[in-house]
Amino acid sequence: MPEKTILITGVTRGLGRAMTEEFIRLRHVVIGCGRSQREITQLRKQFAAPNDFAVVDVADDAQVAAWAERIFASYDPPDLLLNNAALINRNAPLWEVGAQEFSEVIDVNLKGVANVIRHFVAAMVRRQSGVIVNFSSGWGRSTDAEVAPYCATKWAIEGLTQALAQELPAGLAAVPFNPGIINTGMLRSSFGSSATSYPSPREWAKIAVPFLLKLGPPDNGKPLTAPVRGADG
Repeated sequence: MPEKTILITGVTRGLGRAMTEEFIRLRHVVIGCGRSQREITQLRKQFAAPNDFAVVDVADDAQVAAWAERIFASYDPPDLLLNNAALINRNAPLWEVGAQEFSEVIDVNLKGVANVIRHFVAAMVRRQSGVIVNFSSGWGRSTDAEVAPYCATKWAIEGLTQALAQELPAGLAAVPFNPGIINTGMLRSSFGSSATSYPSPREWAKIAVPFLLKLGPPDNGKPLTAPVRGADG
């Protein structure tokens, strides 16, 4: 498979980190961002150029704009854009979730996706090729108690992505993607010790990354799910 340029948000932990390692192992180039300076510094040491990692808060449109400007000075538009960065609220009934916590979940999970699309997708449209994958969740197609803010953002991602798919020209695709249930820090915050029953991010990435690399225009607008154990969640 020819080398591809992959742009990933939220590369400092969980699925983002696991995907980064697997894409690079398969000899693709990863452009990634995250909010942790310490973890970004570690990624820069671990993976040399042409891979590129930056401290960016996707909820801040100005930071995303500056990041895109710097990236496009040295790179072509990404072949695969993965909007992976996300937060989950602490387990609580909706009326007990404070305004600030609610806003933080909305800002990263929904506005952050829109910010990245705003500053990167126009170049992909001009090139007339590329795939945008917006990470949804089983909780973007179902619901559960005490995660209402997170569910709201992931249901929104489903709708936003399918609408985007109708706007894209031929040659591109936008896909809402349910990665399934994976033993990440986010899952442990909701599931507790039972999260260990599910695959680790690295185990998941071994199967999910080849799946993502095969996506193309025929998948435009399709709500897809990772072909891994626990993918129905």
